[in-house]
Amino acid sequence: MDIRTATDLGAFVAGPRCRIAGAATGPLAGLTFAVKDLIDVAGWPTGGGNPDWPAYAGTPTRHAAVVERLLGAGASIIGKTITDEVSLGILGENPHDGTPANPAAPDRVPGGSSSGSAAAVAGGVCDFALGTDTGGSVRVPASLSGLYGIRPTLGRVPFDGICVQSPSSDTCGWFARDAATFARVGEVMLGEAVPAALPTTLLVATDAFGFADEAVQAALAPMVARLAALLGTRRDETLAPAGLTAWLRAQRVLQQSEAFATFAPWLNTHNPRLAWSVARGLVAGGEYSGLERSYAAITRREVTARLALLLPPGTILCLPTTPFPAPLRGQSVSALAEPRDRITALTCAAGHSGVPQVNLPGATVDGAPVGLSILAGRGQDATLLAVARALG
Repeated sequence: MDIRTATDLGAFVAGPRCRIAGAATGPLAGLTFAVKDLIDVAGWPTGGGNPDWPAYAGTPTRHAAVVERLLGAGASIIGKTITDEVSLGILGENPHDGTPANPAAPDRVPGGSSSGSAAAVAGGVCDFALGTDTGGSVRVPASLSGLYGIRPTLGRVPFDGICVQSPSSDTCGWFARDAATFARVGEVMLGEAVPAALPTTLLVATDAFGFADEAVQAALAPMVARLAALLGTRRDETLAPAGLTAWLRAQRVLQQSEAFATFAPWLNTHNPRLAWSVARGLVAGGEYSGLERSYAAITRREVTARLALLLPPGTILCLPTTPFPAPLRGQSVSALAEPRDRITALTCAAGHSGVPQVNLPGATVDGAPVGLSILAGRGQDATLLAVARALG
């Protein structure tokens, strides 16, 4: 597939292209970026990936805080990008707006819900792009499209002016093709310099690696070896003693319950058109019992404590970002149910605990990208950027 223009990628929302020049000077002067269509840009409708969302949300009169920050740093907007419906998706297929291309694997999905942002960066249309990440919506497309991508520490990057899904998990992150740009954007988004010093200990999550396809384990092994050599000390650890699937179940209950509470006013007043998989998840979110939610909340406390124990300052942990490369495009809803669950089993540790996670590109399986993730303790986002830059 010859990716030559933004139109070829199917990355951007239909209609006139949103273009806003950044400040004449600043640390990001000369760079261009795209904005996921869940993030407000003043004067432009926030489409949310659904034909009935704009009538409910209205047209914003001010930029989201992150957009204001990037424009002030000199970066310029080149467009708003397609998303899974109101961020309720992980593979990037949208029945209303279409599925953006995956330039790194054209016969496969790009990953979602920040699908258009990943496609625009991977296709070279812009230097970096904004996405949101609740259950994996930056990390997954970064892995499946061969990009650097970050889910920041929960609450570290302001979420003002962004469509909420699950408040206890929602974050705003970014994509880039190269480590230098990734870190450069990070200094603006985080408001701190990327340090020169690196952590000294690498933990390898053996249960998470065992959960991934054997081909993914083999493809990521050289990256793990490079990372261990860079830091100096490697130690194998079990990430989830109670089992990754127990963490997955708790994540689903909490995220779907919060999503239903978030969108219930819209559902009740607008009866919107929804894809079956999205509608099914929202219905499930409204049916969990108080006991199920209580159990899930206790599990979250367990995960948070486990990650705090494993990740003191100077230590990072690695695991496969996704257990397999991107699935083929156009598969049935039922065929993709199990792959979605397997992905979430690997992404839920950061979602539960609020720690930062970065996807590092650099491996392929059958020609399609797969990523290696690194996690650090809460607030250690810049440390992860430093590791990415050192490896890159």
